[in-house]
Amino acid sequence: MSSHQGPATLSSRLDELYEFERAPISSDRLHSGRYFAGLFSGEHVAATEFVIGAMFVMHGIEAGDLIKGLLLGNLLAVLSWAFICAPIAVRTRLTLYWYLRRIVGPGLTVVYNVVNAVLYCILAGAMIAVSASAVSLAFRIKHPGLRDVWPNSVGWVLVVLLVGGVVVMLAILGFKKLSQFAGVCAPWMFLVFIAGALATLPKLGEFRSFAELWDIAETRIWNGVAHPDKEKLGFWHVTFFAWFCNLAMHVGLSDMALFRYARKWTYGFYSAFGMYLGHYLAWICAGVMGAALAEGLNPGQMAHGAVGLAGAVAVVVAGWTTANPTMYRAGLALQIATPNWPRWKVTLAAGVITSIVACFPIFFMRLLEFVAIYGLTLMPIGAIVFAEHWLFPRLGLRQCWAEKRGVVVNVPALVTWLVVVLISFPFEQFTASVASPMHLLGVHLFFRWLPGWFISVTLYGLLCYVWPGTQAAGAGPGEAAAPPAGPAQPMPAGSEAEVSKAHPRTPMFWISGAMALLALGTCIYLPLKVFLGGSVPDVYDANMASYKARFLVATIVYFIAAIAWAGQREKTGPAT
Repeated sequence: MSSHQGPATLSSRLDELYEFERAPISSDRLHSGRYFAGLFSGEHVAATEFVIGAMFVMHGIEAGDLIKGLLLGNLLAVLSWAFICAPIAVRTRLTLYWYLRRIVGPGLTVVYNVVNAVLYCILAGAMIAVSASAVSLAFRIKHPGLRDVWPNSVGWVLVVLLVGGVVVMLAILGFKKLSQFAGVCAPWMFLVFIAGALATLPKLGEFRSFAELWDIAETRIWNGVAHPDKEKLGFWHVTFFAWFCNLAMHVGLSDMALFRYARKWTYGFYSAFGMYLGHYLAWICAGVMGAALAEGLNPGQMAHGAVGLAGAVAVVVAGWTTANPTMYRAGLALQIATPNWPRWKVTLAAGVITSIVACFPIFFMRLLEFVAIYGLTLMPIGAIVFAEHWLFPRLGLRQCWAEKRGVVVNVPALVTWLVVVLISFPFEQFTASVASPMHLLGVHLFFRWLPGWFISVTLYGLLCYVWPGTQAAGAGPGEAAAPPAGPAQPMPAGSEAEVSKAHPRTPMFWISGAMALLALGTCIYLPLKVFLGGSVPDVYDANMASYKARFLVATIVYFIAAIAWAGQREKTGPAT
């Protein structure tokens, strides 16, 4: 066998491990903008928002810095989805995983997916731990403290494993139904944050004007005083955290899998629904609850104190509905390493890893730091794809040259990934004897990804420029392998009508929908009544008790009506 046949054969064998869609999405499967608006709205109002919002308070962020920092940081995140991720996805109509295979080779893609799966498991573990914080209330189990690294009790471990087991079972047996249930939960979950903030604000002091309310925000909530165990953060820290919170999804290009279904690249702007409903309002509301109730980083206790039993249920549901798809993605990534396993076994393996991780409080007590590490680790790969897609044609380099040459591992890509991770990874947080070069230069963890991205693009371009076989000679094979340029093909006439063709709407559809909307309206009216009732202790306590009981009733009515409405909507064929 020749030297050329060897790598090509190995490449073909590794290629057989993939189960992702390899062909570009056809035009009849594209979705309208409201699909992306709903998806982002639901996905980014999650269980971890309770933790992140409270963490901003504990890190001593000032009110003005928080409001302005989140405004700018979330805008930058939206622009990253719109100008980096969505255009590549729409031009290629491929998932990141398959497009990446063409660029870096199947061998390196296996490594990337295993790393990705492990990081997904840790993230899902943090979500399970948040749910466990609410379940532990029922069993009166002590919640881990800020300084806890290891599980603080056998009871905590048992509760986490119980919650994790339920999530794993749902991931194996009911992913589709749970995804539909998550869609029902999304508007109610958002109102839980709003309700909790409105109802607890009077605990922080009396106010009769916006100026007095702002004074409470500056002195009682985001007052610039950090917890002794937490680093004080400012405007730019908030801005960059909001920007890179989903770094792996936009700059890291993981959401190519989502936007390959978009008709136009401008659908990337629909990410604003998730950023400003979830990562703006929900974080602010969680900060108000955290400051008013002084529950530290115990999301279950915080939500229970602010919304009652419905709040505790919200934490559990938010953890389940966000951990489940995260664990599902981890299972898909792990299939690369376990090609002969059925999907349920892979998901079970991912679930076991996730549940064990969730037992250790360090992963959600230091969630801000983990999110930064997660983004830093995967960011260079997104930069490499960006460079090949947009810059190589302008530099006279072949796109997807690794695929054409049958390369198993794209060495310039591997070197770039390792170098950027080594110079930016926060080794100093794990050992006192080793520090990253960026730490020695005084670059804060939250800021490292941006210079790292430019270093990745530059280094990869330079290495490929001198690497044999990467130079383009006219319309060479590299250009032929490149994804087609130009906008996506429009949907064929009548295709949406075919998808939307449905049976007539029944009276039950309209009645259940109206009841669901009325219940949601009640979920806003009740906390607003507490908010307007003042902070006189006896009156406030009576209003809170009434509000919590009625909010639970409104929640029950909402879920019964919304589930019935969703079932009727599915039968009559929802429009895409």
